[in-house]
Amino acid sequence: MTEVLKESSKKVSYSPESTQKRAKKMVNKKITHETINEDKTIVQQMEEEWPQMTAEFRRLQREQYELFLHKQHDYGPGNISVGSQLQTPEEVKLSLTGLWFRMNDKLQRVKTLLMGDRTNAVKGEPLEDAFLDVSNYGIMATIVKNGKWGK
Repeated sequence: MTEVLKESSKKVSYSPESTQKRAKKMVNKKITHETINEDKTIVQQMEEEWPQMTAEFRRLQREQYELFLHKQHDYGPGNISVGSQLQTPEEVKLSLTGLWFRMNDKLQRVKTLLMGDRTNAVKGEPLEDAFLDVSNYGIMATIVKNGKWGK
């Protein structure tokens, strides 16, 4: 049976400003089943249609969060803030540049292994670890950019 996807009559903007406003609303208010209207329907639909995929996404997010917390416990926030207080645009830029370098290292590893049809030579460090690291560095960069790092 062929399924037809209908286009929503409600147009949603995905500009950085509108996405950030929606994210702030979700962070600033307690999300319950009563407070989510249209979004709840989409979440429920996705979780019903793809239960394994959505459950795996949630599991990986939790794993990444816990890894982030363990590493920050060991490193402290100074490794990302490069010893600064992230109070000037220059300090923030330095921190984001450092994060970019870290992401680039991981992406170069992914590229080398995938494009070269290689298996990882470092035991205990599968390719999936690099994918998760890049994701965490992206979140960390967003936290720096939002002025919340180390606070």
